[in-house]
Amino acid sequence: MPTTLVTGGTGYIGSHVALALLEAGHEVVVVDDLSNSSPESLRRVSQLAGREAAFHEMSLLDRVGLTKVFASHEIDTVIHLAGLKAVGDSVADPLGYYEVNLGASMNLVRVMAEYGVFRLVFSSSATVYGEGISPFVETDVLGAANPYGRTKEIQEYLFRDVAASGSQWRIALLRYFNPVGAHASGRIGEDPIGKPNNLVPFVMQTAAGLHEQVTIHGDDYATIDGTGVRDYIHVVDLAAGHLAALGALDTHAGCRAWNLGSGVGSSVKQVIDAAERAVGQPIPHHVGPRRPGDIAEAVANASRANDELGWTTHRTLDDMVTDHWRWQQSNPQGYTD
Repeated sequence: MPTTLVTGGTGYIGSHVALALLEAGHEVVVVDDLSNSSPESLRRVSQLAGREAAFHEMSLLDRVGLTKVFASHEIDTVIHLAGLKAVGDSVADPLGYYEVNLGASMNLVRVMAEYGVFRLVFSSSATVYGEGISPFVETDVLGAANPYGRTKEIQEYLFRDVAASGSQWRIALLRYFNPVGAHASGRIGEDPIGKPNNLVPFVMQTAAGLHEQVTIHGDDYATIDGTGVRDYIHVVDLAAGHLAALGALDTHAGCRAWNLGSGVGSSVKQVIDAAERAVGQPIPHHVGPRRPGDIAEAVANASRANDELGWTTHRTLDDMVTDHWRWQQSNPQGYTD
């Protein structure tokens, strides 16, 4: 039975990936330092799957501890999702972001090599494209516009160089666009610590009365309604993309990037409209000034993933916000409930 190590496996995306792996018959080992997540997510994953994942609470900066994890399990593949991920925080603390994100990846590939594990799926980001022209394709020149995105871009170069060092390496770089939604059960979902940085969880928390109103940051962009357009992808579709990437490692040697997005752009106003349909009532919102660094549109060209991974999205924006609202209603205080 294949054994897959999921770093950051108690987080929002990681918990959905762990569940998809368990349901597909994989043995799963999770490593997470719980700095931005809860072990309750993994307990619920095990309940949903009817099987448990092994769990080790530790940082990937702990190379000795990571070595012990590999010594304790017959791991053959790693899905690497662990890392710091808030753009604003990365601007305030760039050194911390470089230390954690790059240090974790370097430790990980060193220990993988020591134990003869050469299959890796890496959680990258559409932020590596920076202020390029949308829709983005994998062959676009990279140019991240903030420290968080640059740590993802540098990690991509790191993994490309590692793959070039030996023909045994097989590495998938998955460039996510905007994951939203939750598992249809309402049992696992996004549980941001503090004030959410992303639009959909903030909209849903506002609908639940936790915030006064949603601020739309600018309505004078050259888009369908003047508000920023992004490519939203249901987190369950995103998790399925990881399983598709695992299959592709069997036929794609070296290192290759794939966009994971729907290929469909939705504006901030369209997201709020969809959320109001899901909630069944208006959600207070107002227009504020643009945020520095925001771009008008960021949408994926996902044809490479469609063609090479046999993967596509199946859930609409209405599905995403409906599932997210179910999670919000069932867990008004997140996993602390």
